[in-house]
Amino acid sequence: MLDIKFIRENPEVVKENIKKKFQDAKLPLVDEVLELDKKIRALKLEGETLRASRNDLSKQIGILMKNNERAQAEEVKALVTKNNQRISEIDPLLDSLQKEMNQKMLVIPQIVDGSVPLGKDDTENVEIEKYGDPIVPGYEIPYHADIIARFNGLDKEASGRTSGNGFYYLVGDVARLHSAMLSYARDFMIQKGFTYCIPPFMIRSDVVTGVMSFAEMENMMYKIEGEDLYLIGTSEHSMIGRFKSQIVKEAELPITLTSYSPCFRKEVGAHGIEERGIYRVHQFEKQEMIVLCKPEDSMAWYNKMWSYTVEFFRSLDVPVRTLECCTGDLADLKVKSCDIEAWSPRQQKYFEVGSCSTLGDAQARRLGIRTKGEAGTYLVHTLNNTVLATPRGLIAVLENNYKQDGSVTIPKALQPYMGGTSIIQPLK
Repeated sequence: MLDIKFIRENPEVVKENIKKKFQDAKLPLVDEVLELDKKIRALKLEGETLRASRNDLSKQIGILMKNNERAQAEEVKALVTKNNQRISEIDPLLDSLQKEMNQKMLVIPQIVDGSVPLGKDDTENVEIEKYGDPIVPGYEIPYHADIIARFNGLDKEASGRTSGNGFYYLVGDVARLHSAMLSYARDFMIQKGFTYCIPPFMIRSDVVTGVMSFAEMENMMYKIEGEDLYLIGTSEHSMIGRFKSQIVKEAELPITLTSYSPCFRKEVGAHGIEERGIYRVHQFEKQEMIVLCKPEDSMAWYNKMWSYTVEFFRSLDVPVRTLECCTGDLADLKVKSCDIEAWSPRQQKYFEVGSCSTLGDAQARRLGIRTKGEAGTYLVHTLNNTVLATPRGLIAVLENNYKQDGSVTIPKALQPYMGGTSIIQPLK
């Protein structure tokens, strides 16, 4: 959410930013917000004036009563009553207008960084760099669900009976590999100096609206019936929510945390073969990282964070690339974002395995996360990045380490988490 002062002083900048994101339907919101702001300020001024007048009149009443000028005192009392009546009208009106303005401001997107390329959607994202050679072996790489099936490692028939589409059972060596990757991701980030956390897996609605846009919320979140609770779609949400309404000591910045959680997403509109198997699912597990920092440090942390994900996947023998997300592909709260994509030798193309974003002060403003230093109190900047999201990361490791005989080589970094196992053999 933007600062109302910024919108007031830079309405054309805000409108131009909306155009850059190809959200022209939101353009009227700027003028609507400014009109509401004008009304709110006028009412506040009127209320302050009336309260000041009431205080003065109350003093007059005391003097008049002391001087036994009761008639005049009653006239002044009548003015006080009139003022109080108007004040009682102003307060709920102010509250209503403020709520209306806040709802509109929540929909106005954050100002994107000047380096973000212009584009309508993810098809116009721009490749930044490749890391590792994208090799296509001289033998066929099966579909990931077929690879896993050779290890008796996937049971979607049973999950269909218990939970429906979009869920899965992982079994045996594949389940063990899945857990090994998460354990390695945890230790990888701890070694980078991040503090490990396990957060709540449900959050309240005021936290949800604080960390994400309405469009994201509608398409992603599962609500707990009869409760003001939502299942998290990523641990970033509850991790940032941890600091809601807090003043963080400036000396404690940056705060660097890495968190494990299951994640739950509706994943509306999933289609095609790559959306079956376990590529796009309603439940998965994730190792995340978040940073709270000073505004001047946020871009440096952004570059450092996505580089960690690149390093992580390269340590698993998975070629990756980074993509700069264009303006139209940025969620409304994001200032700048990039995707990390892993090479698929089966598809002979890259697919998304993580995303890194800086949100500027958007989440901090919504949630009231501030810091206090010599320069006074100000909003922190928040960032988030995926270290590992499974099972997509699992798919990348399986495909890139698959051998012609159907076995899968275990990357050296994962072997300690697999009891020293260096290769897993198919059972059929």
